[in-house]
Amino acid sequence: MLNTSEISLTVVIVLAALAILGWGFWRARPFGKLGILAWLQSVVLMTPWLLFFGLFSLGIYINLAGILFLLLASAGLYIYLGRQLRAAGQDAALRERIAAKLQEMEAENSTPAAPVPDKPNPTATPEAVSAMPAEDIKAIQGIFGIDTFFATETIPYQDGAIFKGNLRGEPEAVHASLSASMQQRVGDRYRLFLLNSPEERPTVVVLPSHNEPQPMTVPQRVLALVLALATIATSLETGGLLLRFDIFNEPTRYPEALPVAVGIWAILIAHELGHFLWAKRHNIRLSWPFFLPTWQIGSFGALTRFESLLPNRQVLFDISLAGPAAGGILSLAMLLLGLLLSHPGSYFQVPSQFFQGSILVGTLAKVVLGNAVQQPLVDVHPLTIIGWLGLVITALNLMPAGQLDGGRIVQAIYGRKIAGRTTVATIIVLAIASLANPLALYWAILILFLQRDLERPSLNELTEPDDARAALGLLALFLMVVTLIPLTPSVAGRLGIG
Repeated sequence: MLNTSEISLTVVIVLAALAILGWGFWRARPFGKLGILAWLQSVVLMTPWLLFFGLFSLGIYINLAGILFLLLASAGLYIYLGRQLRAAGQDAALRERIAAKLQEMEAENSTPAAPVPDKPNPTATPEAVSAMPAEDIKAIQGIFGIDTFFATETIPYQDGAIFKGNLRGEPEAVHASLSASMQQRVGDRYRLFLLNSPEERPTVVVLPSHNEPQPMTVPQRVLALVLALATIATSLETGGLLLRFDIFNEPTRYPEALPVAVGIWAILIAHELGHFLWAKRHNIRLSWPFFLPTWQIGSFGALTRFESLLPNRQVLFDISLAGPAAGGILSLAMLLLGLLLSHPGSYFQVPSQFFQGSILVGTLAKVVLGNAVQQPLVDVHPLTIIGWLGLVITALNLMPAGQLDGGRIVQAIYGRKIAGRTTVATIIVLAIASLANPLALYWAILILFLQRDLERPSLNELTEPDDARAALGLLALFLMVVTLIPLTPSVAGRLGIG
């Protein structure tokens, strides 16, 4: 039977899940059929995992064949909904073109109205903006028009200017048109940002190009190399601790710890390669990774910053998710392969409580190893340990805070306001969790002092990532949660873990 605390926790989780689904439906409803289909895609993508963990919490676990069936069924339904979404989108686009054509025909047949100026009439004069040369202000004002962005007010801002007005087209097309026109008039000296104002009004901000992110300095490169060497040492130390010896006291035994260290580094490199390859695809420069060494699990991952302005939030999402996806898939594959290869007499012996530290790891271990996880010591293949470490490293970087990968994903999908709130919420949760786990305090301090700031705005902040990306982002955040949250002792005991 469930005790009071477990019932309360279950109720809270169920209410949180319903609240998230309800919030998603509320956001999707104004977009009609397109929004509902996109919301259903997110639900379909999450359902197999929710069903799996829900049944598991009740003591009912599905074997690997059942899990694969659920995932395949979910993927098939997701693809079907995607086709329906594209078809609905094409119908909507066709209706918009027909409506626009009818309005144009009506305008031609009606009495001509008073002529509308094809250039903006800003309330502020060029002389009122002292941060930019008056001739540049005048030239930039000339790029606006009634078919793109009709500027009504010019406001000084830092070394540039803010242009308030009305957006008259699709953000992506308008930004491309304005940027090309501005480059023809003033060259490459300025960058044009299409943003939302605090009042949620489309706004153009123009800043000098010297404000762009700068390449790494020599001291920063030296620091990155030092941190990489330190991470090599801590990875070897982790391997030694798992084998119950301290490599710094017994350095000649480093070959024994080397396989674990190499596995950790394979996951770290896969993670960084994911970022690098997608950044290269979008012509974005990345800094060298600043690895975070730690004695507990070898490394907490790495911090990487953008050295280029991002064109839009979709690119921010792609690059941010690519690293955790590559590292997470490799880690999960190592974990599953390690569990499948585990047998009595395997190289590592771990306490059964090891599998209580993560909902994801515990459920997969129960499914694959069965009653073996009831023993005080469980024989496992080394890949099991390496895969678990990799999943933890990936999950820590997916926390929705600041410039961590998870924070960037939330910012890309939901915007800066929501990302700021999730950053504060994450720090609060980590502060509370630190009462039970000192590791949480480390991350709370790291985020608070180094990573709490959001990523700088993209050139086009108005165009959101498509719904498929939003669904993938939700799945990544969900897997982060089930990786980091442990099983309660009573639930683990009822399921026969430990």
